[in-house]
Amino acid sequence: MTRLNLTLLILLALAVPLSLLAGQVWIDPFHPALPNATTILMQLRLPRAVLALAVGGGLGAAGAAMQGYLRNPLADPGLFGIAPCAALGAVLSFWTGFAASAFTLPLFALLGAGSAMALLGLIAGRDGGVATFTLAGMMLASLAGALMSLAISLSPTPFALSEIVTWLMGALADRSWRDVWIAVPGALLGIALLRASGRGLDALLLGEPVARSLGIDPRRLQWLLIAGVGLTVGSGVAVAGIIGFVGLVVPHLVRPLTDRRPSQLIIPSALAGALLLLCADVVCRLIPLAGGELRLGIALSLIGAPFFLMLLLRMRRGLSDDGGWA
Repeated sequence: MTRLNLTLLILLALAVPLSLLAGQVWIDPFHPALPNATTILMQLRLPRAVLALAVGGGLGAAGAAMQGYLRNPLADPGLFGIAPCAALGAVLSFWTGFAASAFTLPLFALLGAGSAMALLGLIAGRDGGVATFTLAGMMLASLAGALMSLAISLSPTPFALSEIVTWLMGALADRSWRDVWIAVPGALLGIALLRASGRGLDALLLGEPVARSLGIDPRRLQWLLIAGVGLTVGSGVAVAGIIGFVGLVVPHLVRPLTDRRPSQLIIPSALAGALLLLCADVVCRLIPLAGGELRLGIALSLIGAPFFLMLLLRMRRGLSDDGGWA
């Protein structure tokens, strides 16, 4: 275990107890006189903390793997189209009214993610080209976004419209152990598949022809990424809605602390993503709002958008210094 991974695990060990005690109603661990304190901890805050770890870890690992595969520091898990398709599945469950049944909303979201994975494999899996793969993902993301807008505009009831818009903002509030059993297995399996793709991602840094000469099968690598990103992102969207920028921001924060090889970035990014989402969720709970609490997706977008702009300016400055476009 590297020093970085150990440091992140220690930070997580400190952050998890804080997430259990913090909120608009604080729990004093030395004087737990609050009525129903055990229920609040075990049935509300503990599953919420576990979900933050699973969803954040999956998004962080997916972002690191995608940036390594596409060799693009601006790559994000939503670029593959898997997250938008998972969101489309959830929106359709609200639109049809099936979301009222237990497990139906996550099931629809996972079916949407699975459909995106299958389509990516059919469209881009023939030649294994990175460019074709990227364009296929962008096409799926654009199509899913258009269909979601159509579903919202044709929403059958104001209640369904409100539920769709609220869910798309992303949050971990009011989640239960049922959601944990949906998200955690998918996230763990997805991270394992992404970690298994590390050797191929390292070889790909030298270019596709060199990677082929080193014995890397582009189709196998592509399917590992499709399955890994599909499981991590799909299971996260299924329980938490759209939560952006984690997969973009976290690898950039962790990369300077590693040797910059994709294989060495996936696990630290998963740990850092879990830490970021857990801390962001605590902050959302502590900000008082008239309508409840700040939505997690909005909070991370407020963090991620300035970071994305800073990254673009830094890349622009680097290209200008090298004689590129200014």
